[in-house]
Parts: sequence; structure tokens; C-alpha cells
Amino acid sequence: MLRGDALLALGIVIILMFMLVPLPPFILDMGLSLSITFSVLVLMTALFIRTPLEFSTFPTVLLITTALRLGLNIASTRLILEKGHEGSAAAGHVIEAFGTFIIRENYVIGGIVFAILVIVNFVVITKGSGRIAEVAARFTLDAMPGKQMAIDADLSSGLITEDEAKIRRKNLEQESTFFGAMDGAAKFVRGDAIAGLLITFINVVAGIIIGTAQHGLSMAESAQNYTLLTIGDGLVSQIPALIVSVSAGMLVSKAGVEGAADKALTAQFSRYPKAMGLTGGLIIALGLVPGIPTLPFLFLGGVTSGLAWISMRGQQTKEEEKLALAAPDKPGVVAEEPISKALAIDTIRLELGYGLLPLVQGEGSNKLTDQVKGLRRQLAEDMGYILPAVRIQDNLQLPANTYTVRIKEIEAGRGEVRPGMLMCMDPTGAAITLPGENTVEPTFGLPAMWIDEQYREEAHFRGYTVVDAPTVVTTHLTEIVKDNMADLMSYTETQKLLDELPGDYQKLVADVVPTKMSVSGLQRVLQNLVSERVSVRDMPTILEGIAEASIYTKNVTIITEHVRSRLARQICERNVNAHGVVPLVTLSPDWEQAFAESLLGDGEEKQLAMAPSQLQDFITAVRGVYEKLAQTGEVPVMLTSPGIRPYVRSIVERFRPQTVVMSQNEIHPKAKIRTLGQI
Repeated sequence: MLRGDALLALGIVIILMFMLVPLPPFILDMGLSLSITFSVLVLMTALFIRTPLEFSTFPTVLLITTALRLGLNIASTRLILEKGHEGSAAAGHVIEAFGTFIIRENYVIGGIVFAILVIVNFVVITKGSGRIAEVAARFTLDAMPGKQMAIDADLSSGLITEDEAKIRRKNLEQESTFFGAMDGAAKFVRGDAIAGLLITFINVVAGIIIGTAQHGLSMAESAQNYTLLTIGDGLVSQIPALIVSVSAGMLVSKAGVEGAADKALTAQFSRYPKAMGLTGGLIIALGLVPGIPTLPFLFLGGVTSGLAWISMRGQQTKEEEKLALAAPDKPGVVAEEPISKALAIDTIRLELGYGLLPLVQGEGSNKLTDQVKGLRRQLAEDMGYILPAVRIQDNLQLPANTYTVRIKEIEAGRGEVRPGMLMCMDPTGAAITLPGENTVEPTFGLPAMWIDEQYREEAHFRGYTVVDAPTVVTTHLTEIVKDNMADLMSYTETQKLLDELPGDYQKLVADVVPTKMSVSGLQRVLQNLVSERVSVRDMPTILEGIAEASIYTKNVTIITEHVRSRLARQICERNVNAHGVVPLVTLSPDWEQAFAESLLGDGEEKQLAMAPSQLQDFITAVRGVYEKLAQTGEVPVMLTSPGIRPYVRSIVERFRPQTVVMSQNEIHPKAKIRTLGQI
């Protein structure tokens, strides 16, 4: 069984044989019928396709149909010149039928009709479609670089996937190839029209000469036979050529219009019913002018006006459907929220009982929302961390004057305040002698009292600390954020800190991230720093420390310790007391040795494995020293050797998280220090 490619090759060979081998009239009739059928099929396909690329084989089809017509034209010419003297059926019944139908015993009219068909095909349709194809090819090729850049931009921004980008690039390549081929294929139709005209002229002249000189026919008989056959042959060739030319014009003029031709035309004409209505009115008015036939114009005007009314009604129906879709749901019908909304997590959420809503409402200058905005700026200045937006919402399940702070949906703190009242605290811890309601300050758990606004001046006079309700909430929120800052330092926030560095430091960023450390590794270093209240505002110094430490280690803990030593000036400055001195409590040599000997593991991967009884002794010793110093008003820093600092801190943070643990490498050379005790 022959395959498709073999059949196509065989068909091309047969077409070429038409030009060389004489054909019997029956085979010629079959070939001419095939040419007409094929041309009609091409026209119908061009009408129903949605985009020109759906018929991208049209240039090839155009070449095949042109070659088929020329081969049949040469074969019919041979039959006309050889057997034209035998009568009108000498070249087959198809040519005879077309010639008889057009000429109708009047050679002049037949010749004029044939000439007009050739002129219409050659001058109007072929020339116009060829020009459209030429311009389309030029503009398509000129627009290719811009379209390719647009595809690359959409791919890089994530608007399309890699597979979609491949499909768009392939379509773009096919489009440029198609219109370029159409520009050349239009020349086939033009050449076919010229060849048909010349062949017809040669057949008429040569046929009359052959009929009178070789077959003894009179001039009238020769003219009758050969003109009928020649014009019939020309019509059989030119009508399919005209159909294919119209198909080519439809195809190239369809660029930029999607959908079948009937739907595209109907949609665009019916888009403006007013234009159709005015056209119908003008046609009806023209039919009423004296001397002009009334019936045709009234009929066409009525049809056009009817179509305008139908289009207008259709547009009104579509607008009503749009309004119905856009209208809110009926009462009682609750639209179901997408499940994806249930997955959304608020990074920080402040929930208020209904009695605390006045804190965020009204026109006061000390609203809670304004203080939260100030908190974000303060954290940026103090810690170098940009706090995510804090969502404030009411919660009817809470008691009226209670608020909760949630970090990633988990409750991190809770407190109770009195709107319109002031919280009063004694810095010395003594009892407050003003009238009011005893309470506990929610942030640090200190004894306090809610007093009326009228006692503000007296409280200040007695040396008490007085704050309003929004400040209490904001202070509590600040401490909760600082305690949970390591969890809030996400990958996105880390990348944002890098992106917001000035342009002078972008070369440093490029050298460190991701060459020496990934963004996730930098995130862990920053989390280690902020978990001990170390500001990450000096990001260039942090990156420089990472670059130095990454030469000899990849351990995040060791890199963090090196970065802390680079931030020694900053760490010391944050821990100086009122006298400009860093108060210290050192570890005794025995505890230094005990921690060093409790580290198990090879190389950089070490773990603290101290006996529980020894740990309890250490905790007791630390509490004793710090409680004794607290009575004098001192809050000293615990100083250790660099090798054991992270492990000492991991123990101390469990029972005294506010205690700062520093290593000897973090004491800046110019910092003033004072040792207050030893553990």
C-alpha cells in the first residue's frame, strides 16, 4: 500500500506528464473536474479557518494547483490543435460545455466575457492579494525581534511557562515563514493568469491557421470550432484560477482577525447597529426618490433595518447578562470563599476585644494604629529589621478589655488594658498610693495600677511612670516582636534586606551571595543575631564578616560568632550603662574548663553534654550572682571565652533570656569595661 508521501510524489509526476504525454478526452475531463473541485475546496477551507496559520500549507497548495492547471492547459491545447476540426467535442465534454454556455453562438461576446474574467483575476484580485502578502511579510519580519523580546519578558516574569514560550516561539516562526512564502506564492497566480491569456490567444490564431491550411476548413468553420474550444478551455482554466486567487486574497487579508470569516464579519458588522439602522433609512429614502425603482430599495432597506434592530436587541441582552453576573448575590445566599484563603497566614496579628475598639477609632493623636507605624520605624532604626504589616482586627470571643498578639497564627502574648485610663508604675517597685485599680503590667509582669486621667500630674510629681493604654499595647507588641524576631526573619525578609542595600554595596552582595553563602544560610546567620537582640542594620559589615569566615568554615554557628566579633563596637555600645561602662560578670576558670570539657564531637560539629547536676549548679550560681547585683541596680553582661559562648548562651536563655552573653572577642578595644563579679 502506497504511503501519503509516495502518493504526493506520484501526483506531481503525473502533473508533469500532462505537459509531455497526449491525453485522451476522457482523462482530460477528469483532470479538469479535479482542478475545479480542488479550487472550490481551497476556497471553502480559507473561509472557515480561524487563523491564517491553520492553512500554513497554502503556498504549497497554490503551487500544486497552478502546476495542475498549466499541465491540463497544455494537454488541452494539444487536443484542440490536433482534433479541433472534428467538432466541439474534440477536447472533451467539459471544455465543450463551458464554451457553449458562454459563447452561445456569438464569438465576440464570448471573447469579451473571457477577457473580462482574465482582467478581473489578473488586475484586481491577484494584484491586490499579492500586495497584501508583500506588506504582511515585510511587517511580520520587522516585528519578529519585538515579539521575541516580549515572549522572553513574559517568560522571565513568570506570566507564561517554558512550554507556552516554546509554543509561542514556534507560532511566531511559522507566521514569518508563512507570510514570506505567501509573498512569493502570489506570483504563481499572477503568472498563471498571464500564461492563460497567452495560451488562449495562441490557440485561437494557431487553430484558425491549422483548420484552414491543413484540414481544408473554411475561415468561418475554423473560427467557430477553434474559438469555441479555445474559450471553453480558457474558462475551464481561469475559473479555478479565479477561485484560488480569491482564496489567497481571503487568507492574506485575514491576518489579525481570529475566527471563521462569517463569524468575524457578522460580529464586526453587528457591533454598531446604529450604522446599520442609518444605512437602512438612507436606502429606503433613496427608493422613494422619483425615477428610481422603489421595490428593490425598499426591500433592501427593510432587511438592513431589521438586522439593525436584531443586533441592538442582542447587545441589550448581553449587557443585561453582564449586569446579572456582576450583581451581588441574593440575600441569604452566601458566596463560598475559595479554599486558598484558608491557607493564608497573618505574620503578625493584634486581636482586640470589643471594648478596645476606641483605641483604633476616632481622631486622637495617640491612636494605636499610629503607634504601630512608629513601632515599625523604631525597629528599622534599632534592629535594622523591617517589621511586616501588623493586622489589627476585633475578636468578639475575647473579653471586652483583653487583647492578644499572634505570631503566625499562634498566640504569643495576652494582656488587659483600660481605654481612657492611665497605667501607673513605681520604678522602685514600691506600692502606689494613688486611688485606682491594681493590675500587672503585661510586658514585664511588674505591679502597676490603673488611675484616672485627672491624677496624671500628681503621678508625675511623685515620680511614677505613667503611660496610656495604646502605649501599653505597643510596648507589649514591641517586646513580643523582639522575642520572636528570629521566626519573623523569613527568606523573603532576608532577600528584601539585600535588595534595599544602596547601590554602592551591591557588588559586595554579589560577591557573597550566593558565591560564599546562600540566602537561606544568610537567613540563619541573621536569625542567630536577632535572637540575641543584635541589630542587623549594619548589613555591609555582616556580609564582610561572612566573606571572611566562609574561607575556613561553612558552619553557621562559627560564622555567626565571627560576625559578632566584627560587630563588637555595636554590641558594646548597646550594653553600656549610665556611666558609659560595660558591666561584666565573668566565668571562673573552673566553669570555663567544665564547659570546654563537656563539648563532644569532632571538628566543628560539637554538642554540649554536661551532666544535669552540674547544669543545675551552674544555673544556681548564675541566679545568685545576678540577683545580688540586681539589688544594686546593675544589669551586667556575662563574659565567656569565644569557644564556649554559644553553649553558655543556650543554657542561660532558658532561665534568664534577657541576660546578654558576650565573648572576649566581642569586647571592642576602646570600650570601657568593669567587672562586677564572677560565677
